Amino acid sequence: MSYNLKKNFKMFSLNSNRELAEEMAELLGCELGKCSVTQFSDGEIQINIEESVRGSEVFVVQSTSAPTNEHIMELLIMVDALKRASAKEITVVVPYYSYARQDRKARSREPITAKLIANLMEKSGVTRILTVDFHAPQAQGFFDIPVDHLSGIPILAEYFEKKDLEDIVIVAPHNGGVVRARKLASLLHAPIALIDRRRPEHDESAIMHIIGNIQGKNAIIVDDLADTAGTITSGASALIEEGAKAVYACCTHPVFSGPAIERINSSAIKEFVVTNTIKHEAEKIPSKITVLSVAPLFSEAINRIHNEKAVSPLFE
Repeated sequence: MSYNLKKNFKMFSLNSNRELAEEMAELLGCELGKCSVTQFSDGEIQINIEESVRGSEVFVVQSTSAPTNEHIMELLIMVDALKRASAKEITVVVPYYSYARQDRKARSREPITAKLIANLMEKSGVTRILTVDFHAPQAQGFFDIPVDHLSGIPILAEYFEKKDLEDIVIVAPHNGGVVRARKLASLLHAPIALIDRRRPEHDESAIMHIIGNIQGKNAIIVDDLADTAGTITSGASALIEEGAKAVYACCTHPVFSGPAIERINSSAIKEFVVTNTIKHEAEKIPSKITVLSVAPLFSEAINRIHNEKAVSPLFE
């Protein structure tokens, strides 16, 4: 597909996921802007934009993945530099938006970090956010600037549709994942099931029971992210124990911290499908994990924003 980019278009990449940014630039038919990201000896970040951005519509690609705080500071410093260099518009493309799990006060004296990060981005000079699959969709309301919130579900659905699996059931791994499961089930014309569970401690899961018919079926667990993978892998074991024929899993954001990869490798999951919103070294990703690209989705969204076209068709 050929995109029509105006002279004032510029796109930069920071350090979190340059491979994704390069793929997006190739699809858009442009080159990434020149900038350097270095550190002083004490760890402070220094950014130098090596070309003029005066009057430009600038897109900055940066996932706020691990090392999370470092990547957030890179983004904030870059935006401040762009604003002070007279960029006209600054859209940050955040494939993975971190700190989004703390989106409310579940207990007394807790912070709402999803709102804090939104405040920091706005204060630094961001004029628009482009992201995919917030942990909680209502996080869009934390911003007072335009937010284009894309969905990775159609990408995952297309992959499973091509696999042509029979007797599938889409499984929500927890109560909060039912809406997401229904969306994938609608695209694949499949029923849904729910793993009703309780979490005795942070990052630990205990399965209670399964709601829905999974006997003899190919179960597909869907979630927005996999961190330590405890929820999904324990859910897969429960599905097999209750009579599922095979278990697949998918999510948009492969955080994969701590024991995640080891758990997935030793789990009952036949195939785990994720996207490349978060960069991982290819040699560290086992064959059981399939990685799909969000570059075409983001490239189309960037083109629509730049040419002042509706982004809403990408939400369908």
